[in-house]
Amino acid sequence: MQKTLKEIAQLIDGEIDGDANALITGVSGIKEASKGDITFLANPKYLPLIEKTHASAIITSRDIEKTTAKSIIRTDNPSLAFAKIVSSFAPAEVIHPKGIHPTAILAKDAVLGKDVAIGPYVVVEQGVSIADRTIIYAGTFIGHHSKIGEETLIYSNVSIRERTTVGSRVIIHSGTVVGADGFGFVSIDGVHHKIPQSGTVEIGDDVEIGANVTIDRARFDKTVIGKGTKIDNLVQIAHNVVIGENSIIVAQVGISGSTTIGKGVTLAGQAGVAGHLTIGDGTIVAGRAGVTKSIPANITVSGFPAKPHETAKRVNAAIQNLPKLYDTVAKLRKKIEELEKWINKGQSQKN
Repeated sequence: MQKTLKEIAQLIDGEIDGDANALITGVSGIKEASKGDITFLANPKYLPLIEKTHASAIITSRDIEKTTAKSIIRTDNPSLAFAKIVSSFAPAEVIHPKGIHPTAILAKDAVLGKDVAIGPYVVVEQGVSIADRTIIYAGTFIGHHSKIGEETLIYSNVSIRERTTVGSRVIIHSGTVVGADGFGFVSIDGVHHKIPQSGTVEIGDDVEIGANVTIDRARFDKTVIGKGTKIDNLVQIAHNVVIGENSIIVAQVGISGSTTIGKGVTLAGQAGVAGHLTIGDGTIVAGRAGVTKSIPANITVSGFPAKPHETAKRVNAAIQNLPKLYDTVAKLRKKIEELEKWINKGQSQKN
């Protein structure tokens, strides 16, 4: 497949600075690109790569000045524009299940909407409702009295426990478990007694949940994943957690029970959040940060325990200087000892 720069610019509402008739035959990253490819530059720190890339054209933001002989296309959002181009050059060749596979086990009272597709060995328990055009891959389990919205895509070997609600246009990747019991026990005389977890899980519309994610049901009431939130692989979300709309939860994050995450929050990879806390709207928690106290809205925190990012950087810089500081203190101690000896010797001579 090939397209002219003019055709690509029309697809992404871009502004061409260069040869509009140049032919593009492929897409690639800025470091890997070769002649005939189009690539993109979203982060200004990679600006020097414009001169080094072998790509024939580059998608940039509208405020980038042209410093290269290569053609560029300026857009409002280079990353989103490049995603559209990738899709146009290599459309996804996914073959979804169609119809109801004969090995699927459906409760007699399960309600299926129009054009629902259910793959092999899916189990749908009693009282379940699945809305129009939803697709469920092989080996998935849907527990009793759960509700699945329209145009939702559930990949293979997902477990959705009883009384769970999943919105419309949700994507759940393989191996994820929604609605497992929360981790609750009371210890009496050294014996751990299980606390019943009688709540539910509610997943809003347009949520995407990665592979091998666990979202526990609430002890009471419900665990909530807000509309438009995106969750990466291998994330643990405990009972009674509430995550606001359009948040980003990156791989290996762990969120303890009864914590409230605001709207538009980003939890970067391997961040950990203690229980019964609140993280305000728009806050960014950096990778591997440990959140032990509630955080206000619209700040960036990092480190352990998590603190404002600028403070965390100063603390880290100080830690890096500890060996030098240790040597300095050792030298000062030695000089003080010498000075004390000199003073003591002078006093002895006077006496």
